[in-house]
Amino acid sequence: MVILKNGTLADLAAIVDAAAENASAIEQLSSQGHELSLADAYTVQQQSVARRLQRGEQQVGIKMGFTSRAKMIQMGVSDMIWGPLTDAMAIEDGAELDASRFIHPRVEPEIAFLLKKPLTGKVSLAEAMSAVEAVAPALEVIDSRYRNFKFSLQDVIADNCSSSGFTVGAWQKSNVDIGNLGMVMEFDGAPVQIGSSAAILGNPWRSLTAAARLAAEAETELQAGWIVLAGASTAAEALLPGVHVKLHTQQLGSAEFNVGEQV
Repeated sequence: MVILKNGTLADLAAIVDAAAENASAIEQLSSQGHELSLADAYTVQQQSVARRLQRGEQQVGIKMGFTSRAKMIQMGVSDMIWGPLTDAMAIEDGAELDASRFIHPRVEPEIAFLLKKPLTGKVSLAEAMSAVEAVAPALEVIDSRYRNFKFSLQDVIADNCSSSGFTVGAWQKSNVDIGNLGMVMEFDGAPVQIGSSAAILGNPWRSLTAAARLAAEAETELQAGWIVLAGASTAAEALLPGVHVKLHTQQLGSAEFNVGEQV
């Protein structure tokens, strides 16, 4: 049973939403005395994002989290987490990131999928691949709304899994082998993170099958036209004022953006 120090899950959703909208850090919900189950945390996430949709944003996809086995062990969990992406979170490839939108942003290199048909339930890799129109290199900006970027599992789920922005590079044909692609993320031309797409569950396609399963468990489905971010291939890197961020991904090309002067 959920124990709330004050208010309801809708009240917590309003608090998290306001923190994101105003780029203002809050205390962790768990440290405020709110004992949330995973279902409660996803309800807070859903209601918080619903407030954005009511303001005119549109959902354009989802992001996957904890797709690294090491991260799962670190957080003491056995499954991935996920959160919605909206059009207001999109950063055009090569554009400038509005630093005023964020508290303490970090960036991660990812692989993105573009769906051509709905996907939900327990699907095979072949079924997942048949639902994809294209793949692309991507950068996700994460920005916990909690002070010091610290949180429990329930905290981060309630906070839309820290997802705050994303850039997708040029879309490529989905028949490219993405199982083990070299990925180099640069700040002003200097490598800051080097990894492989294999760090995403051994193969990013597995993240898409997991997304379909999680969608079914939430009694929903991934929509045609949606973007699915498969998860990070390296650790996140803290963004700096004025830096140029570029991801080079073997066979897929690049994705990039510039950070404004104030973070």
